[in-house]
Amino acid sequence: MAVTFYNLSSKAGLEKLDNHLKTRSYISGYQASKDDITVHAALKGAPSSEYINVSRWFNHIEALLRISGVAADGSSVSVEGFAPVTEESVATPSVTDAKPAEDDDDDSDVDLFGEETEEEKKAAEERAAAIKASGKKKESGKSSILLDVKPWDDETDMAKLEETVRSVQMEGLTWGMSKLVAVGYGIKKLQIMMTIVDDLVSIDSLIEDHLTSEPANEYIQSCDIVAFNKI
Repeated sequence: MAVTFYNLSSKAGLEKLDNHLKTRSYISGYQASKDDITVHAALKGAPSSEYINVSRWFNHIEALLRISGVAADGSSVSVEGFAPVTEESVATPSVTDAKPAEDDDDDSDVDLFGEETEEEKKAAEERAAAIKASGKKKESGKSSILLDVKPWDDETDMAKLEETVRSVQMEGLTWGMSKLVAVGYGIKKLQIMMTIVDDLVSIDSLIEDHLTSEPANEYIQSCDIVAFNKI
């Protein structure tokens, strides 16, 4: 779906972009694309913090460009007075900026929140099936869940991110121990344990309605279930 933005240096233009990004992580699709580079390049600099969704997106794209994390083709977004990004205009990091090969052992397999592999998709489907199956049981029980909470970029305040996660309180939900796990290129994710009462807490609702929606999405990009066990 083609999208057109007008005069991103104006208040009206930024408000339209901010509203567009209110329910989206990227300009189009589910991963960073040339559409994001086109709009990023059309901005004269970091937007005002009053445009919270644009600011969050801008910082994320800045981080991805530093690690060359933009690959998708996009959906032909256009900005008035600004040419769309072409294949040749996507910058590639110089050799001098690249991380030494001997330091890449821990990061070589890191997707950095990109497109899921087949193994990850299969694991996610199995977890979803387990969650769905547990919901069919009539008796009330408890489940122990290990959750991955991913930030937008390496500049995200992880202390604030964890504070935001733990601020979500509801009957039947108990937060447990947590730790920061290095992902690569200076980015870390939060792994946190939780215990839920199955009849009182929906893990899907917890993630979609509380952890990845406003205002929590200022710090949180996405959440993944790492382990789901009945107690």
